[in-house]
Amino acid sequence: MRFSKALPLPDRAKQFNLPLFSMTVSAGTPILADDHVEETLDLSRFLVKRPASTFFVKVEGESMIDAAVHPGDILVVDRSLEPRHKDIVIAIVDGEFTVKLLHKKPVLRLVSRNKDNPTEIDEPFEVWGVVLWVVHKAR
Repeated sequence: MRFSKALPLPDRAKQFNLPLFSMTVSAGTPILADDHVEETLDLSRFLVKRPASTFFVKVEGESMIDAAVHPGDILVVDRSLEPRHKDIVIAIVDGEFTVKLLHKKPVLRLVSRNKDNPTEIDEPFEVWGVVLWVVHKAR
């Protein structure tokens, strides 16, 4: 994954507001539908809390498939956050960008999440941002 370290800032003038219903959707027993629209929702405002340090990147490859990060997914990444143990992060390894799970214990390393091709990276790397959201199609 390659991209420039200088990324454009989001254009807040372009908004795409969709209806946000006041009802919730049950993942268990079905509930009655409610036709009441509570408000509209600009998805970028929901996903992005710090626009100056947030960017989107598209996933290529399957090294994080078991962490529900699939090829073609869009990652919402915040560069201002301090990475924690077991965060999914964007890191730079040998000048290349990669998405991996950050392990800080017992030693600092990057770990893939693909049972068919497990890898660990303990060579020098730089964490470039923390993944906050993974956006993918349901089908």
